[in-house]
Amino acid sequence: MGDHVELVVGSYEQIVFGYRVCPGEEKWGLEPVFTHHAHTASLSTVTANEQFVATGSKDETIQLYNMKTRTEHGALLHHDGTISCLEFGSTSHLLSGGEDGLLCVWSTKTWECLKSIKAHMGHVTSLSLHPSGKLALSVGTDKKLRTWNLIEGRPAFTKNIRQNAQIVKWSPAGDKYIVVVNDKIDIYELESANIIGSFSFRKRISSVRFLKNNLLAMAGDDEHVQLYDLTSEKCICEFKAHENRVKALDSFELNDLCVLVTASNDGFIKLWDCSTERQEGVRLLGEVNTTARITCLSVWKSSAKEEKSDTQPATSQSERQALLPPRNKRVRIYTEEVVVEEDTPSKKQGKKKKKQKVQ
Repeated sequence: MGDHVELVVGSYEQIVFGYRVCPGEEKWGLEPVFTHHAHTASLSTVTANEQFVATGSKDETIQLYNMKTRTEHGALLHHDGTISCLEFGSTSHLLSGGEDGLLCVWSTKTWECLKSIKAHMGHVTSLSLHPSGKLALSVGTDKKLRTWNLIEGRPAFTKNIRQNAQIVKWSPAGDKYIVVVNDKIDIYELESANIIGSFSFRKRISSVRFLKNNLLAMAGDDEHVQLYDLTSEKCICEFKAHENRVKALDSFELNDLCVLVTASNDGFIKLWDCSTERQEGVRLLGEVNTTARITCLSVWKSSAKEEKSDTQPATSQSERQALLPPRNKRVRIYTEEVVVEEDTPSKKQGKKKKKQKVQ
């Protein structure tokens, strides 16, 4: 038995859906495995690592789920405003950004907020963690792009991009990153922090995903998806993915195929074979109709090795659940907040709150 993949999808209807990917000879299936009324407002972001899924919402909470035990793991209540972006750093950290301008770094061992930084004067619209785990990028409504040293918890570089960016994302190798402003994508080189390429989409860009280090999938406020080669700076493929605008993209590799996942306002989730070896273009592998208005999407992948280790009777089910907070328990964390005011050194540099308190 090989790896198995599940898609975790958030919606306007406050529901989180889970679908298991079932590979087939010709067509792949998407089998529903769970639905959960996760929040009291629409979901805005979702992310996953090997063990946990985290969802963010307009209700200002981050909800946690343990995918190994299939239980709720509590909620993090630190942001004051919509949770706009979440990203796991391997298995040790979770980064969150919100409309309150905060960038928070959480430990996935204790769920303590290790750092709470006032990253932007406006909203944090997007963040991305470098593959090394030592750097992060953030963009906000203050028209700034910031690079963060996560080891020291301070800004390493600030660039005025003169426009409000919606998305920032590192490449898989970490040698470059992209910044999305409306219908335009700028490619930055890490070493020089200079723009080395730019290209545009015909509509406002809603989602981007690196399939390879130099192959980028992007979608906007229409039904099409483009695959863009960053080396040749050319669109190598374009296809109609949905009947309505594409809302979210993600990808995974399974059975030697590079699979692109698209989700749309039409309620459909679709799987596409985007293996670069296929010269004839993409191929639809499978689809499912959620009947919901999808807002966000993430791929959760569990390896056969991990599943085998989970079946070993090292810890009983009752012992395992004893290590977790009870269902529906919320973990409220008060922590040190670091306020960065680079442009106004005369202002107070920071304020401190009480150290963490767990209810």
